[in-house]
Amino acid sequence: MKPMDSSAAPNRHDRIVSFCWQHLWLLVSLFIMTVGVAVCVRSTLGSSVISVLPYVFESAGQAGLAPALTIGQYTYIMNFILVFGQIAVLRRQFEWVQLFQLVIGFLFGTLIDLNMLLTAWLAPVALWQRALTQIAGCTVLGIGIALEVCCGSVTMPGEGFPVAISRITGIDFAKVKICVDTALVLLGIVACYAFFGAWQWHIIGIGTLFAMFYVGIVVRFTGKRLGWFRHLLAYRPGLRRYVYGLARFIYNRDSNA
Repeated sequence: MKPMDSSAAPNRHDRIVSFCWQHLWLLVSLFIMTVGVAVCVRSTLGSSVISVLPYVFESAGQAGLAPALTIGQYTYIMNFILVFGQIAVLRRQFEWVQLFQLVIGFLFGTLIDLNMLLTAWLAPVALWQRALTQIAGCTVLGIGIALEVCCGSVTMPGEGFPVAISRITGIDFAKVKICVDTALVLLGIVACYAFFGAWQWHIIGIGTLFAMFYVGIVVRFTGKRLGWFRHLLAYRPGLRRYVYGLARFIYNRDSNA
């Protein structure tokens, strides 16, 4: 009898390790993305597209005009709506595994709040400081998105909704994505007038317009240079080997003491 080829199909243990390893790096990617989101907010030149509506509602909450939730909490609500928007669009074609987007969306919102706390010290005043902050935030956001896409897991709700529309209508995803992003910004402007009676330039400003085209450039540029990250994703850590190595190291150290 020929021995079974160990490289043929991964066993259950390997699949679990692969899943955990992939989603560990997805979590890292989400953290990087949310650093970029928080830094863009701190620039006061305009938030990134994904945080426009949550930022408007958070500001309204601080003024007593809406529930007093954080940007991250409002982001989770928006992601929840986007996921159920996919269900409404796709109906029977919706793959229920995509409900995992709710988990990703929750983590994304939680990490935004965490990074808003971590960047509380960042308060640029001069226009050039604010501009540099916005550029830095958009660059970090674009890198994080490129890493998240490379992880190949369930998409973010902000991308999943345009994918659903593109799938049903046959319209190119890039065009649908631009339309959805534009709609989110327009809804943010409407919300500004509904809550405050005026445009809030620190929320939706020139930095928002800049982010709409610059982030995409960074994603494309970074995506072509992630061979090292793909190799990292393909690596399969052996937990038992590391535990054994650590135990042997501790034993040897105690023996030599």
